[in-house]
Parts: sequence; structure tokens; C-alpha cells
Amino acid sequence: MNPRVITKAVIPAAGLGTRFLPATKAMPKEMLPVVDKPAIQYVVSEAVKAGFTDLLMVTGRSKRALEDHFDRVPSLEYSLEAKGDKKKLDAIHEATHLGDIHYVRQGDPKGLGHAVLCAKQHVGDEPFAVLLGDDLIDERDELLSVMAEVQQKTGGSVIALMEVEPEQISAYGCADVSVVEGEEFVKVNGLVEKPAADEAPSNLAIIGRYLLHPRVFEVLEHTAPGRGNEIQLTDALQVLAAADGEGSGVHAVVFRGRRYDTGDKLSYLQANITLAVDHEDLGKGLKTWLKEFVAGFED
Repeated sequence: MNPRVITKAVIPAAGLGTRFLPATKAMPKEMLPVVDKPAIQYVVSEAVKAGFTDLLMVTGRSKRALEDHFDRVPSLEYSLEAKGDKKKLDAIHEATHLGDIHYVRQGDPKGLGHAVLCAKQHVGDEPFAVLLGDDLIDERDELLSVMAEVQQKTGGSVIALMEVEPEQISAYGCADVSVVEGEEFVKVNGLVEKPAADEAPSNLAIIGRYLLHPRVFEVLEHTAPGRGNEIQLTDALQVLAAADGEGSGVHAVVFRGRRYDTGDKLSYLQANITLAVDHEDLGKGLKTWLKEFVAGFED
């Protein structure tokens, strides 16, 4: 029996965005702009590019702007068309034509594991992707397609890891891994959520891309609240890593490309600058200004 091709992706987007207050008091953090598009659009585009055509966004209260952004606005389209502004018309069509997007509410903010569990009915009994809206992966770097190949080969769940400075590991989930002979991916032996630097098994941090076997739902249903009194996806993956049988086992791809954490203020600003430098309309002028601006800091 051939492994199933993964077509479904879940995008948890119910977080409160408290690190960006007061900007996120009335606006979802996922709608904060990165250059000229909201952060969430980059994530949806990444999923569609990787072949995930059926998208489920897990939202919460005050997240209606997310649905509105990916919906059509005929009056705006008509106005732009009447003005002959094809460039802006194409830009808004890009968001509304990305894919088949569904929405479900996470009534209570009980953690990432609970948000994933909210997708059970929509996903059903097939492997699926999870993309966190805080993590932007540069479109020039491959990650999801590589992870999909690993999932097809191993049959279990696959996570993405990234090397960080040892003193930064306490901000992430951390993986204990071992080499798989003849392969570029690694086997996950155990996971620890936000360990102290001197207790971490490695400097490999879990970043916001997962390809999960549906067995994870069964585990999440029996996962007690963990760190922060939330249902942690990391805890469920720890169970699967040690389990036997169909859908067991967790492997990982170590990502060495460009990633931006838009949930962190400094990284958010860096993402805007890095992507704007390569922007067709903004790049040249921004580079010139940056050189002059940085020169002003030199002794």
C-alpha cells in the first residue's frame, strides 16, 4: 500500500499576541504586515506551494480579520479594475485565490496541542501538516517538501529542527536525536519543552513546521496539561517517539535556511528589512538608505 499524499494543512492562529501589545489589542498578530503582506499570507502561500490544497485555520475570538483577508471584496476589485490598477488588483487576488481555506474556532486557549486537536474532525484519518503562523520560512528555501518526503519514507511524524545558540534553547522545544545511517534526516529519541540551557540534550530547537500522523489525535486526547498548564504538542510527540506500531516514531529535518520569528519584536523587524531589501519596488531605495543609516553609527 502506497503512503498517502499529504494534502491537508492546519494553521493554528488563535494566539493573543500579547508580546506585540498594544498593536495587537484590536488586530490579530497574524495580520501584522511583513513588508506589504500580512504575516499569515506568507504561511498560507508556503503551504500551497508545497502542495497542501486543503487548509484549516484554527482561530479564536477577534480573529475575523483573518477570514476577511482571504475573502473577496468585489467593491474593491471593481474600483481597482475601473482605475486600471492591475498591479494592486493582482495583489489582492493573490490572497483570495491561494487555496481552499476552512476555519474552526479554538474556544479556550489551551495550548498548541489543543489547537491541533481542534482539527481532528476536518483532518480525519490521514497525515497532515501543521504550520505555525509565527514562523516565516523564506520562499527561496525548501522545507515542507523535504519533510513530506521523509514522512512518506518513514510513515510516522516529522518535525523541523534548527540549530540555535545554546543559551537560546530555553525559549524552544528541544530534541534529543540520533543519526539515521545513509539518510540526511535524524531520528528523534526524546523532546523537552523549553529546558534550561544546562539541562538541554542538544541545541536543536523545534521550529513551527510539523508533518503529523493522525495517531497524534489519539495521543492528544489523553495528554494532560503540561508546561504553562497547556496541552503541549511536544508532549504528544514524545509519546509517539517512544511508541510502537503504525504511526509511531518521530523523525526530523534539520533546517539550515532562512527563518524569521515574527512573534519576536527584533526578529519581526529583521524579517521586514531582509525581505524588503529583495523587494522589486523597495529594494534599491532601501539598500541605499540602509548604507547611509548604518554609516551614521560608525565611530
